[in-house]
Amino acid sequence: MRSPFGVLIFISIMLLLDLYVFQSYKRVVQTPIVKNKQLVHTFYWCVAAISIVVFFTLINTDIHFLGKQTRAYLFAFVFGLIFAKFLASLFFLMDDLRRIIQWILNLLFTKSTQVNNASNDSQGISRSVFMSWLGLAAGSTLFGSLFYGFGNKYRYQIIKQKLSFKNLPSSFKGLKIVHISDIHCGSFLDKRAVERGVNMIMEQNADMVLFTGDLVNDKASEMDDYKELFSKIKAPLGVYSTLGNHDYGDYMQWPNEGISKEENLKRLKQVHSDMGWRLLMNEHVSIERNGEKMALLGVENWSSKGRFPKYGKMELAYKGSESYPFKILMSHDPSHWHAQVRKDYPDVDLTLSGHTHGMQFGVELPGFKWSPIQYIYKEWAGLYEEEVKKLYVNRGFGFLGYPGRVGVLPEITVLELI
Repeated sequence: MRSPFGVLIFISIMLLLDLYVFQSYKRVVQTPIVKNKQLVHTFYWCVAAISIVVFFTLINTDIHFLGKQTRAYLFAFVFGLIFAKFLASLFFLMDDLRRIIQWILNLLFTKSTQVNNASNDSQGISRSVFMSWLGLAAGSTLFGSLFYGFGNKYRYQIIKQKLSFKNLPSSFKGLKIVHISDIHCGSFLDKRAVERGVNMIMEQNADMVLFTGDLVNDKASEMDDYKELFSKIKAPLGVYSTLGNHDYGDYMQWPNEGISKEENLKRLKQVHSDMGWRLLMNEHVSIERNGEKMALLGVENWSSKGRFPKYGKMELAYKGSESYPFKILMSHDPSHWHAQVRKDYPDVDLTLSGHTHGMQFGVELPGFKWSPIQYIYKEWAGLYEEEVKKLYVNRGFGFLGYPGRVGVLPEITVLELI
């Protein structure tokens, strides 16, 4: 049960947002093309009331009879509607600011603005109605995009990237690495679809598979139905993994179902072992090929963002790897690269991360990519280079919260070292 005060605040904000949007919504409804205005008004408030009731029910009651998939879609519906209304309200706010400025000008320059207003009104649709239409169109487009994205959550894309390093030992030239991240098993709704993704990983015939954290949302038990499936992932040089911020169970109350937070983490570590994945906990291993070696480092979650934990101890993972001619680091949060790795460990050649999911929403076109997450994370998807050092941020295999993806698809990365 959530805090009644917090729920009341959130519902109040939703109602205020609805009231504000409705004022501009009425401007559109008043146009001649809308025939039954009262029916449209009723429809608006029915949808608003349903979204509030659904939200209140989802966070305050145990409604497992609905099924995991139904609950996920209901959450997505409510929050998609909220985001759509928020976007629409930005257009309405611009128009309101314009009208406030116009009102001030009316007070200062009454005659000139009256003439301007008259000319504007005589040209058909007013600017206020136009902005209202524009706002509703933007909000509807966003909501439609989020609805469309439901079908993309298992549409795995394989991204192949060749990475060139001058100091790469000759025996490792042509080494193929599959990089996956952010599986989030607790969000999965379709085991067959996930299996297709696992099969795609295996079809790459990689020399090594590296997983950079967030195997679960919160609990080790989320892997019960998927452990056998992910155990199929094998590679000649091994499968290695690290922990992400969600793997520690920091986002739920413990004990849960009689299990403590410490026991949950212990069980999750055992899951990695049971699947044959070598979990690197602030340590490194030597990877050998034809008598030559490179170091693979793995740290626990380390973030430069205050709300995420710093469990990682890079000094422990790095110690003893100084003599290796080439180093790969697995670190879940990409903010680690600039905040510590590039600054204090400049001989780490390649860092692999995940965490951002590309926010599961964005636009990616040849030569252009955008997502709201870029205003929080400078490195959020794909390859980044500084001098000869490289960071690759995987867009995530799974999903969290919103059960879909718009423009940023789930990713299986195939890296070839040359």
